[in-house]
Amino acid sequence: MSRSPYSSPAVSETGDPLLLTPGPLTTSRTVKAAMVHDWGSRDANFIEINRSVLKRLAAIANGGDEWVTVPMQGSGTFAVEAMLTTFVPADGEVLVLINGAYGKRAKRILEIAGRKTVVHETPEDTPPDLAQVEALLASRPSITHVFTVHCETTAGILNPIARIGALAARYGKGYLVDSMSAFGALPVDVRAMHIDAVAASSNKCIEGVPGLGFVICRRDALARTQGNATTLVLDLHDQSSNIEKTSQYRFTPPTHVIVAFHQALDEFDAEGGVAGRGARYRNNCRILLDGMRALGFQPLLPDALQAPIIVTFHMPDDPRFVFQRFYDNLKARGYVIYPGKLTVADSFRIGCIGRIGEREMRAALAAIGEVLEEMGITGDVAKTA
Repeated sequence: MSRSPYSSPAVSETGDPLLLTPGPLTTSRTVKAAMVHDWGSRDANFIEINRSVLKRLAAIANGGDEWVTVPMQGSGTFAVEAMLTTFVPADGEVLVLINGAYGKRAKRILEIAGRKTVVHETPEDTPPDLAQVEALLASRPSITHVFTVHCETTAGILNPIARIGALAARYGKGYLVDSMSAFGALPVDVRAMHIDAVAASSNKCIEGVPGLGFVICRRDALARTQGNATTLVLDLHDQSSNIEKTSQYRFTPPTHVIVAFHQALDEFDAEGGVAGRGARYRNNCRILLDGMRALGFQPLLPDALQAPIIVTFHMPDDPRFVFQRFYDNLKARGYVIYPGKLTVADSFRIGCIGRIGEREMRAALAAIGEVLEEMGITGDVAKTA
């Protein structure tokens, strides 16, 4: 008899494994279907679809006419690199707030671009120390920009982007945010949070497919970036200018991805936008945490720091628990999870986002219970190394 109280595994719409990851993630059948047609990038219908996508993204961030969405072909990191290397001038200096892999990646991008950095780093399970952040801003007038990650999926931690933005504004610094894994599910208000530019991508909480990053920019801040970019393809100023003048991308756009993203935005709006999407994800996260605790697993983060995007769990030190076997047996049942990425603890991660809801989360918990039984683990697995 199964040790799990949950229902039997659900079947995805298309029979594909459910991706319990931070993206790429499980998409709806209708988003997939939007990609079966071919579109010319100069076709009037495609141009109108693209225009609608860009306008709607700025609106999600509460950006009015003073903000513009600049698309960037490629994954989310393309958008982050475009943002950093366009907005930070050659003589700029960036205070990089790091508590995971994506803050470290931003620092590496800036170093390769020859931009100076100042680092405030905390462990992956710890938010920035805002008193220390303010002390750095007060003592180093050479700092021109502050960079942070909204939801650092290394641990799943939610960083206080509004409070960081208030500090950046108080000291007259530009403010750049990587909201890759949070945009669309957690509120981002570029006006209230004093954000100059925020980067995200198509394949996260809007539930599109990979291939398009974007940066929502304050127009007057973007206007001052001409000549800053360190590469041709990642120049946001040039990309934005060309789209405004000609309605065309400078280089071939991912047409199928954009049309699917348009469909995903329709479904996002139908669900109630950020409020509706965020509510479903929060419910998914609650079910996951309650169920995994009932099975004996220990989450890394306290609830107050946990974003409803992806949850990190400590790896049990039971010798019968072999992560690769656990992963493979879950995948065989139709659930793909993520290995850990921490330096502070051995761990694995389970995502809460994508076209999944309560039924799928409870079915995943049922599968986890079955796999534990197969591994001979029938007691509390919470004991960790």
